[in-house]
Amino acid sequence: MKRKQFLSSLLGTGLLPAMAGHDEDFQQSIVSPPALKKGDTIGIISPAGYITLEELQPAISQMEAWGFTIKTGNAIGKKDFSLGGTDKERSRDFQQMLEDPAVKAIMCARGGYGSVRIIDNINFSRLADRPKWIIGFSDITVLHCHINSNIRVATLHSKMCNSFPKDPAAAEQIQLQTIASIRDALTGTKMKYTTTFNERNRTGVTEATLIGGNLKTIETLSGTKSEIRTAGKILFLEDTGEYLYSLDRMLWNLKRTNKLSQLKGLIIGGFRIKPDDPGEEFGRTLYDIVMEKVQEYSYPVCFDFPVGHQKNNYALKCGVLHRLSVTKNNTELIEI
Repeated sequence: MKRKQFLSSLLGTGLLPAMAGHDEDFQQSIVSPPALKKGDTIGIISPAGYITLEELQPAISQMEAWGFTIKTGNAIGKKDFSLGGTDKERSRDFQQMLEDPAVKAIMCARGGYGSVRIIDNINFSRLADRPKWIIGFSDITVLHCHINSNIRVATLHSKMCNSFPKDPAAAEQIQLQTIASIRDALTGTKMKYTTTFNERNRTGVTEATLIGGNLKTIETLSGTKSEIRTAGKILFLEDTGEYLYSLDRMLWNLKRTNKLSQLKGLIIGGFRIKPDDPGEEFGRTLYDIVMEKVQEYSYPVCFDFPVGHQKNNYALKCGVLHRLSVTKNNTELIEI
């Protein structure tokens, strides 16, 4: 069997990364799903937390206004304590959307917790054969990392259904812009973002595949078959509701598992940090914590990028080639 045929036959099995993790050709083999066009179907599932069909209506209405057809999973509205249905119900929804040839993209309704409980139940071979955008962030970082490391299909890190405004006419401009970035990404627009200069940035220019997501989730995947693979990549990170000492611990995990040593660039997004408990002050800022871990490396680093648990959370294509330019004037991230 020829080498390319052999590698292709292993897609979706989870065996490929272990065998070809250091293969440069393999590292460049990620496929982007086709751009969506009017009339295409977007499936909505909730692999993590509970959500009602009523809560989905603003997102459904907006995506229908964009010209898409919406299909909701059977588990939407079902509840298993904090989860959006049982593990079996959520797994079945995901699998059915992957199997359905009419569904061109799958949007996760919300985050919370639960994706890791079902990731090993999913057969991703259909996604390898018929790539489609998987959309979401936060707990959905499990899917981004697993798919990137094993299935080699690009995914979309973005806001989810629970972030669409109930009344677009009354929404802030930044909220409308970030929601619109989802449509732009899905319909084939090459993404470009410019942010203001932060004095703690480390300047430089690099081109590499973009990957990343929620820092805590990335840490918890360490040592599993869903583990993020960062060598030669631009890594973006965000998190919410964590103490500074916890962020320090997570970043030590990334450093000690060699996730930071071979990066091409590092993007630090939004971090909503818990205040230190009185008498338990950590004594270091987020900037201190990050730069301590990467001081021996030379790649560009930028802070305050518009991604994360915040209003300015723009869509980013994981697994797609980008140029990161960090200068004394601003930071640009451009899909190329």
